Amino acid sequence: MKHLLSLIFVLLAGIALAVEPDEILDDPELEARARAISKDVRCVVCQNEPIDSSNAGVARDLRILIRERLVAGDSDDEVRDFLVEKYGDYVLFKPPFNAKTYALWLAPLALLGLGGLAAATVFSRRRGAADAQAGLSDEEEAIVAELMQRFGQDRQDKDG
Repeated sequence: MKHLLSLIFVLLAGIALAVEPDEILDDPELEARARAISKDVRCVVCQNEPIDSSNAGVARDLRILIRERLVAGDSDDEVRDFLVEKYGDYVLFKPPFNAKTYALWLAPLALLGLGGLAAATVFSRRRGAADAQAGLSDEEEAIVAELMQRFGQDRQDKDG
């Protein structure tokens, strides 16, 4: 239990230290905007972590860059556009829907469709196999009865 608590405290301390005190702006409104932008920007080193909670050096540089741009008078969209221009659409957790990102947005739907098609194929094959095992047609029943009768007579002839 002590080890688990220690681990939790270490992890929480790492998150708390992500935005360092020297990065925080004096203007609360600008700081709030910077934090909002930072939560939507992907750390290019950590990849699936926002720069707002990343301790990577690049994340720190990006947080400082965002704050500098906001202090210089850029709008939130201008800051995002600058980051996209520099790092590409990948830097945003929610990239725009455009020709460059169609695969990113449509791939999950395509995979879902392929999974549905695979599931439908498996279920239809199982249903077909179950139908085949359900029973014999009248014609097949007659053939089996005739074969059994012949087999029974052949058996009696050999035994007797």
